[in-house]
Amino acid sequence: MAAAWGSSLAAVALRAVTPWRRSSRLLAASSRPRVDREASSSSPQAGEGQIHLTDSCVQRLLEITQGSEFLRLEVEGGGCSGFQYRFSLDTVINPDDRVFEQGGARVVVDSDSLAFVKGAQVDFIQELIRSSFQVLNNPQAETGCSCGSSFSVKL
Repeated sequence: MAAAWGSSLAAVALRAVTPWRRSSRLLAASSRPRVDREASSSSPQAGEGQIHLTDSCVQRLLEITQGSEFLRLEVEGGGCSGFQYRFSLDTVINPDDRVFEQGGARVVVDSDSLAFVKGAQVDFIQELIRSSFQVLNNPQAETGCSCGSSFSVKL
């Protein structure tokens, strides 16, 4: 029994450290070295209504996007704190979208979502248990959950 338990535990541990396949493009681990997460402006006139992209976010977007693809950031109701961030790859820019571009990488936010994330920073985080895009330093958020995917709004 102990030998069977030990071998299944080893199999689980091996799966935990095995990199994801390329098909999961948003969450796949990068083969490039990690860059410092220094905040960078999305335009020369960075202001309150801007979204800031970190160097690691720009680098990861350049790795995973093809052609006219960009990262879309949306805010929707839900999550453990009331609102949650949603990231997806997209190719269609709508009339109410704001485009934030830096170094060839683009993040697009619709006008409704922008009200909840203006002044925030988009980063790409790589950890042992996951790799993901995250919103950091959101001045519109009062509190957030521990995983960083949901938040409550300042009133």
